[in-house]
Amino acid sequence: MNQDQVAFLPFHAINQFMVDEYRETVIRFVLKNADSLSSGRRNSLYGLLKKNISVQGFRNGMQAPLPLKVKSAANIFERKAEFTAQVLQAWSELKPELRQKVSDLLKSRGWEFIPADADRAKLPGFLPDWVKGETYDTLEESFRSMFPGENFESDDLRLMVVWLSGRLPFGMGEDEPEA
Repeated sequence: MNQDQVAFLPFHAINQFMVDEYRETVIRFVLKNADSLSSGRRNSLYGLLKKNISVQGFRNGMQAPLPLKVKSAANIFERKAEFTAQVLQAWSELKPELRQKVSDLLKSRGWEFIPADADRAKLPGFLPDWVKGETYDTLEESFRSMFPGENFESDDLRLMVVWLSGRLPFGMGEDEPEA
Protein backbone atom coordinates (compact mmCIF):
# COMPACT_ATOMS: atom_id res chain seq x y z
CA MET A 1 0.00 0.00 0.00
CA ASN A 2 1.42 3.41 -0.90
CA GLN A 3 1.31 6.42 1.40
CA ASP A 4 -1.81 7.83 -0.32
CA GLN A 5 -3.91 4.78 0.53
CA VAL A 6 -5.77 4.42 3.81
CA ALA A 7 -6.80 1.11 5.33
CA PHE A 8 -10.31 0.90 6.77
CA LEU A 9 -11.87 -1.68 9.04
CA PRO A 10 -15.47 -2.65 8.24
CA PHE A 11 -18.08 -0.99 10.43
CA HIS A 12 -19.04 -4.21 12.15
CA ALA A 13 -15.50 -4.39 13.60
CA ILE A 14 -16.90 -2.13 16.32
CA ASN A 15 -18.39 -5.26 17.88
CA GLN A 16 -14.97 -6.06 19.34
CA PHE A 17 -15.45 -3.00 21.56
CA MET A 18 -19.13 -3.35 22.50
CA VAL A 19 -20.65 -5.59 25.14
CA ASP A 20 -23.77 -7.48 24.09
CA GLU A 21 -26.10 -5.58 26.44
CA TYR A 22 -25.01 -2.19 25.16
CA ARG A 23 -25.26 -3.30 21.52
CA GLU A 24 -28.86 -4.33 22.17
CA THR A 25 -29.54 -1.06 24.01
CA VAL A 26 -28.39 0.94 20.97
CA ILE A 27 -30.43 -1.19 18.55
CA ARG A 28 -33.54 -1.04 20.78
CA PHE A 29 -33.23 2.76 21.01
CA VAL A 30 -32.95 3.09 17.22
CA LEU A 31 -35.85 0.73 16.46
CA LYS A 32 -38.06 2.33 19.11
CA ASN A 33 -37.38 5.82 17.77
CA ALA A 34 -37.17 5.06 14.04
CA ASP A 35 -40.28 7.14 13.33
CA SER A 36 -38.25 10.23 14.33
CA LEU A 37 -35.65 9.57 11.61
CA SER A 38 -35.74 11.11 8.16
CA SER A 39 -37.67 8.97 5.70
CA GLY A 40 -34.45 8.19 3.79
CA ARG A 41 -32.61 6.95 6.88
CA ARG A 42 -35.64 5.00 8.11
CA ASN A 43 -36.13 3.40 4.68
CA SER A 44 -32.44 2.42 4.47
CA LEU A 45 -32.53 0.93 7.94
CA TYR A 46 -35.81 -0.93 7.46
CA GLY A 47 -34.79 -2.15 4.00
CA LEU A 48 -31.68 -3.81 5.41
CA LEU A 49 -33.61 -5.14 8.37
CA LYS A 50 -36.39 -6.64 6.21
CA LYS A 51 -33.80 -8.24 3.94
CA ASN A 52 -31.81 -9.81 6.78
CA ILE A 53 -34.08 -10.30 9.80
CA SER A 54 -35.13 -13.77 10.81
CA VAL A 55 -37.38 -14.35 13.80
CA GLN A 56 -38.56 -17.85 14.51
CA GLY A 57 -42.34 -18.12 14.31
CA PHE A 58 -42.75 -15.08 12.04
CA ARG A 59 -42.84 -15.17 8.26
CA ASN A 60 -42.17 -11.46 8.31
CA GLY A 61 -39.63 -10.74 11.05
CA MET A 62 -40.63 -7.08 11.02
CA GLN A 63 -43.94 -8.12 12.58
CA ALA A 64 -42.22 -9.65 15.61
CA PRO A 65 -42.34 -7.92 19.00
CA LEU A 66 -39.54 -5.43 19.63
CA PRO A 67 -37.46 -7.65 21.97
CA LEU A 68 -37.34 -10.42 19.32
CA LYS A 69 -36.50 -7.94 16.56
CA VAL A 70 -33.70 -6.51 18.70
CA LYS A 71 -32.16 -9.96 19.24
CA SER A 72 -32.24 -10.72 15.52
CA ALA A 73 -30.99 -7.25 14.62
CA ALA A 74 -28.07 -7.67 17.05
CA ASN A 75 -26.97 -10.72 15.05
CA ILE A 76 -27.17 -8.72 11.82
CA PHE A 77 -25.26 -5.84 13.47
CA GLU A 78 -22.42 -8.24 14.31
CA ARG A 79 -22.14 -9.60 10.75
CA LYS A 80 -23.18 -6.91 8.26
CA ALA A 81 -21.12 -3.73 8.00
CA GLU A 82 -23.78 -1.87 6.03
CA PHE A 83 -26.44 -2.57 8.67
CA THR A 84 -24.05 -1.59 11.48
CA ALA A 85 -23.36 1.72 9.74
CA GLN A 86 -27.06 2.48 9.26
CA VAL A 87 -27.86 1.72 12.92
CA LEU A 88 -24.99 3.86 14.21
CA GLN A 89 -25.79 6.75 11.87
CA ALA A 90 -29.45 6.59 12.93
CA TRP A 91 -28.40 6.46 16.59
CA SER A 92 -26.22 9.57 16.18
CA GLU A 93 -29.03 11.41 14.39
CA LEU A 94 -31.40 10.56 17.25
CA LYS A 95 -28.94 12.08 19.74
CA PRO A 96 -28.23 15.50 18.20
CA GLU A 97 -27.33 17.22 21.49
CA LEU A 98 -24.75 14.59 22.41
CA ARG A 99 -23.44 14.56 18.83
CA GLN A 100 -22.87 18.32 18.88
CA LYS A 101 -21.23 18.33 22.31
CA VAL A 102 -18.89 15.46 21.40
CA SER A 103 -18.04 17.24 18.16
CA ASP A 104 -17.15 20.35 20.17
CA LEU A 105 -15.05 18.22 22.55
CA LEU A 106 -13.10 16.55 19.76
CA LYS A 107 -12.49 19.88 18.00
CA SER A 108 -11.21 21.40 21.26
CA ARG A 109 -8.74 18.53 21.58
CA GLY A 110 -7.45 18.89 18.03
CA TRP A 111 -9.01 15.75 16.53
CA GLU A 112 -9.52 15.75 12.77
CA PHE A 113 -12.84 14.40 11.51
CA ILE A 114 -15.57 15.13 8.98
CA PRO A 115 -18.46 17.42 10.04
CA ALA A 116 -20.69 16.01 12.78
CA ASP A 117 -23.81 16.00 10.59
CA ALA A 118 -22.14 14.14 7.69
CA ASP A 119 -23.53 10.72 6.78
CA ARG A 120 -20.80 8.38 8.00
CA ALA A 121 -22.74 5.34 6.74
CA LYS A 122 -21.41 6.25 3.27
CA LEU A 123 -17.80 5.83 4.40
CA PRO A 124 -15.94 2.54 3.82
CA GLY A 125 -15.46 1.88 7.54
CA PHE A 126 -13.39 2.90 10.55
CA LEU A 127 -9.79 4.01 10.67
CA PRO A 128 -7.82 1.55 12.80
CA ASP A 129 -5.65 4.16 14.50
CA TRP A 130 -6.58 6.02 17.66
CA VAL A 131 -5.26 9.47 18.54
CA LYS A 132 -2.06 8.98 20.54
CA GLY A 133 -2.28 9.68 24.25
CA GLU A 134 -6.09 9.81 24.32
CA THR A 135 -8.19 7.44 26.42
CA TYR A 136 -11.88 7.17 27.12
CA ASP A 137 -11.16 8.38 30.66
CA THR A 138 -9.33 11.54 29.55
CA LEU A 139 -12.02 12.27 26.97
CA GLU A 140 -14.83 11.77 29.47
CA GLU A 141 -13.07 13.90 32.07
CA SER A 142 -12.61 16.66 29.51
CA PHE A 143 -16.25 16.32 28.41
CA ARG A 144 -17.51 16.59 32.00
CA SER A 145 -15.33 19.70 32.50
CA MET A 146 -16.59 21.33 29.29
CA PHE A 147 -20.23 20.47 29.95
CA PRO A 148 -20.79 20.35 33.72
CA GLY A 149 -24.19 19.04 34.69
CA GLU A 150 -24.67 16.98 31.53
CA ASN A 151 -25.69 13.44 32.42
CA PHE A 152 -24.93 11.47 29.29
CA GLU A 153 -24.06 7.81 29.87
CA SER A 154 -20.38 6.92 29.56
CA ASP A 155 -21.12 4.23 26.97
CA ASP A 156 -23.08 6.72 24.83
CA LEU A 157 -20.29 9.27 25.11
CA ARG A 158 -17.69 6.68 24.08
CA LEU A 159 -19.73 5.40 21.16
CA MET A 160 -20.29 8.94 19.90
CA VAL A 161 -16.54 9.63 20.09
CA VAL A 162 -15.86 6.50 18.02
CA TRP A 163 -18.62 7.25 15.52
CA LEU A 164 -17.80 10.93 15.00
CA SER A 165 -14.04 10.40 14.86
CA GLY A 166 -14.42 7.39 12.57
CA ARG A 167 -11.72 5.64 14.61
CA LEU A 168 -11.69 2.42 16.56
CA PRO A 169 -9.73 2.54 19.81
CA PHE A 170 -6.87 0.24 18.81
CA GLY A 171 -3.76 1.35 20.69
CA MET A 172 -5.80 3.60 22.97
CA GLY A 173 -3.65 5.44 25.45
CA GLU A 174 -0.37 4.36 23.91
CA ASP A 175 2.21 7.09 23.74
CA GLU A 176 4.79 7.51 21.05
CA PRO A 177 7.69 5.12 21.57
CA GLU A 178 10.76 6.76 23.01
CA ALA A 179 13.68 7.22 20.63
